[in-house]
Amino acid sequence: MAITNVSRSKCFGGVQGVYSHEARETACLMRFGVFLPPQAEAHPVPVLYWLSGLTCTEENFIVKAGAQRVAAELGLAIVVPDTSPRGLKIPGENESYDFGLGAGFYVDAVQPPWSRGYRHRAQESWHL
Repeated sequence: MAITNVSRSKCFGGVQGVYSHEARETACLMRFGVFLPPQAEAHPVPVLYWLSGLTCTEENFIVKAGAQRVAAELGLAIVVPDTSPRGLKIPGENESYDFGLGAGFYVDAVQPPWSRGYRHRAQESWHL
């Protein structure tokens, strides 16, 4: 899986990055954020995965939570994926905030057309 660097910013002595990749399970480009505290330059650090809910992208947590300051103090990395497939062009995906585009439900759809992109299986993983 090829990972593309979207952005990187210094943040509380660490680095806040945003990345994208072509996701096999959701059949679209997905984005995720990673905060690496300053301690990560010297040794491995523990990781917290934050899974946002309805209508949230990776940016929601990065911008609004303010968790990077505390994570830098604790030496904790944070991974924040966008949990919704976007841009699948499925009819109705832009008609309601709680269904389709931005609906971060952790489901495996079984009926077309949703079954080609609404898949959140455990075998999709990130290796940074």
